[in-house]
Amino acid sequence: MEALNGNIHYQIFCGISSQPGEHRLKTKCNDIEDVNLEYRKQRKHTHKQTRKMIMRLLALLGKMLGEIRRQMRVHPDEELLNDRQLDMLGTITRVYRQQKNHLKSGDSRESILNRIVSVSKPYIRPIIRGKETKTVEFGAKCNNILIDGISFIEKLSFNAFNEGTRLKHCVSLSEKLTGVPVKKIGGDHGYSGNDNRTFCKENKIETSFTQKGRTGENEVKNATKRELARVRATAMEGSFGTQKEHYGLRKIAARIKSTEIMLIFFGIHTANVVNLARRASVQVVLAA
Repeated sequence: MEALNGNIHYQIFCGISSQPGEHRLKTKCNDIEDVNLEYRKQRKHTHKQTRKMIMRLLALLGKMLGEIRRQMRVHPDEELLNDRQLDMLGTITRVYRQQKNHLKSGDSRESILNRIVSVSKPYIRPIIRGKETKTVEFGAKCNNILIDGISFIEKLSFNAFNEGTRLKHCVSLSEKLTGVPVKKIGGDHGYSGNDNRTFCKENKIETSFTQKGRTGENEVKNATKRELARVRATAMEGSFGTQKEHYGLRKIAARIKSTEIMLIFFGIHTANVVNLARRASVQVVLAA
């Protein structure tokens, strides 16, 4: 509903009516805006009030979109909208269809496939994280692997995905980059599924996953698991914190998808370069 509450579609609607010199279609935009303002000032809303407000906003948006499409059909030779406005119009139309179908279903908890939550960034998707401070996050989700302190991107997507299913791909990428078979893996609880455990057992890979069932009697093996878990917690989480705090990944200032992906790659690999340069300087000092 917040996406429909913006004035972008209204600006396009007013602009496209003024160019051909035709009288603008009458709407109750001002009346609905006043009602919507009163609705938002209320601290609590009933289900009936919310549904009625959404229906009025959808009806107004549908009327505006229909008039814009009609003007474009009546005046096909005139450039009523530029490329940016056409892209924005297509995004607003998809938002309208998503919200209308969602309203028809009658299920407020229904999941909307590829739900658009930002008109300016339609590729952004809400990702449920389950954290105490932020239950939902927006932005790219990145699955990284850490090899000797150097971070590599295994998968980057703006859609939610289960990183626990990417363990085999992480092993394949590591062996491709280093040419050395993987013998030890440190991962959080999300990677400790039965399929991953079977894969690691078949390939004789030691992991930091906690043992299922009763605790084993092999103290050496348990010590290895604890050490892998400790290194993962310090090195991996430390690299994430460094990239966010010192290389601009906490808040990415980008307007388009390709630029945002480029800044993520730039931040991660700049941190790698600085890490490698620091190691090289220490070796030079020791050699001298």
